[in-house]
Amino acid sequence: MTSVDKVPVTILTGFLGAGKTTLLNHILSKQHGMRIGVIENEFGEIGIDDALVINADEEVFEMNNGCICCTVRGDLIRILGNLMRRRDKFDHILVETTGMADPGPVAQTFFVDDEIREMLKLDGIVTVVDAHHVLLHLEQSNEVREQIAFADVILLNKSDLVEPSQLEELEARIRKMNALAQIHRTVNADIDIPTVMDLGGFDLDRVLEQRPDFLQKEYPFEWVGAWHLPAGAVELSYGEGPDPFIGAMLIPLSSDSDADLEKAISIAELAFGREGKRATAGAKWVPDRRVVNLKVPETGERTVTLLVPTDGFYALFTEHSPEEFGLRLQKSGARLEPSKHREFAAAHSHDDEITSVGITLEGALSEEKVNRWLGPLLASKGQDILRTKGILNIAKDNRRFVFQAVHMLLDGGPDRPWQSNEKRQTEIVFIGRNLDRDELTAGLKGCLV
Repeated sequence: MTSVDKVPVTILTGFLGAGKTTLLNHILSKQHGMRIGVIENEFGEIGIDDALVINADEEVFEMNNGCICCTVRGDLIRILGNLMRRRDKFDHILVETTGMADPGPVAQTFFVDDEIREMLKLDGIVTVVDAHHVLLHLEQSNEVREQIAFADVILLNKSDLVEPSQLEELEARIRKMNALAQIHRTVNADIDIPTVMDLGGFDLDRVLEQRPDFLQKEYPFEWVGAWHLPAGAVELSYGEGPDPFIGAMLIPLSSDSDADLEKAISIAELAFGREGKRATAGAKWVPDRRVVNLKVPETGERTVTLLVPTDGFYALFTEHSPEEFGLRLQKSGARLEPSKHREFAAAHSHDDEITSVGITLEGALSEEKVNRWLGPLLASKGQDILRTKGILNIAKDNRRFVFQAVHMLLDGGPDRPWQSNEKRQTEIVFIGRNLDRDELTAGLKGCLV
């Protein structure tokens, strides 16, 4: 069976109370024009109206909108086999997981069983997030972090209960964990169903359309501002934030020109990247070329006095953006504004180091070298690499090679031919913990012919 003939499967996940059941009710009752086979984790939980069931046979319930529903009471592979006996009844399958489940093992089902692989293909993972409570869940639940990391689509549900500025902050935090996912804000999990069901696999162009900075180099800091500071005491004030410390560095500049700022960025990158214990800034801080930790107060604000040696330009680098901590500079109570500032893609994360690394590489790859690199990489680091997706430009093949992996299990093969107006290049995205962009990039470059 070709990839085109295989039935696409979407996995639905989300923490308890996020709105999965509401979304399932929409799928099983609305006239959305799709024939979906729904494998529901616990049918009694969904509370479907009996009037919507037009035929019930064993575990399978046929709905009057063209969808069918069955329950996972036992082995998922057996249920999928049962469902596939009714192949003429649906065009797509949706598998729901429990609220406390890591979606990884469910996704792996579609890689490990030969018969399932012949009939089905994993099209995407949809995660429903409770926008009102997710920040608390992120701190307390590893399952929520895993669900976000695995997602291709994230529904920020109950968004009407959250202020727009908080939604922006929440989206930014989620993007650091998973830059690949589409994010939709919803109320009562109300969304155009085909939007989350027909994903068509990995599409880096779509990712770059949403996140133009996705492939930018990452830095060990998020922000730099250039100031003209007078000699003497300058107050640096900041408040509560997501981390107990902020790494910071203040160094002199010849001017606030782009060229001088670039030189400072190179110095700061080396300084932030050095291993070793950082000093914690006390009540007074004399700027030099060392990174210090600013202790974050549990409540209220803290002020550190900068002892500026001479009048002139200075660059302040911070590990996190100033907005996260309300960080600002003042002189005799008057706020000082930077003459310019820049933001950077950060190489760190608040969330157990779950991050995304996207790599684009020109030039053809050796299929043999790819197999020698990618297989052992996923075998040795598959516990940390949660998901991998890619489109490969294989030498002497006019077709794209498309693959995806869940942990160490990988599936893929030749796809459609490269188009005449399409740039032949390799695009790979890794999502997981402790990802080393330089190491991954070097490994991929080693596969060039």
